[in-house]
Amino acid sequence: MTDIEYDVLDELYFVQSFDNLQKESNCSEIALRQVLEDLFKKGWLKCYTKMDVEVFEDEIDFDKNYKSYLYLASKKGLMAHNGR
Repeated sequence: MTDIEYDVLDELYFVQSFDNLQKESNCSEIALRQVLEDLFKKGWLKCYTKMDVEVFEDEIDFDKNYKSYLYLASKKGLMAHNGR
């Protein structure tokens, strides 16, 4: 796990918007987008279109929708974060 992955997961114990994550992490938009996509591919992150509507791997489109998704660390992500 990279330092930036750790820092982003640290913010995802509760659902967060992209804009809020960017403010809290002080990452550039491009860097944060890439980290979120990498975390999702590892299974460490869940994405939502609304608080209760999860976006699954076969539906996800980071290129178009990364700013509109809501993000939350998955159980696997929390375990990786806490195990570091």
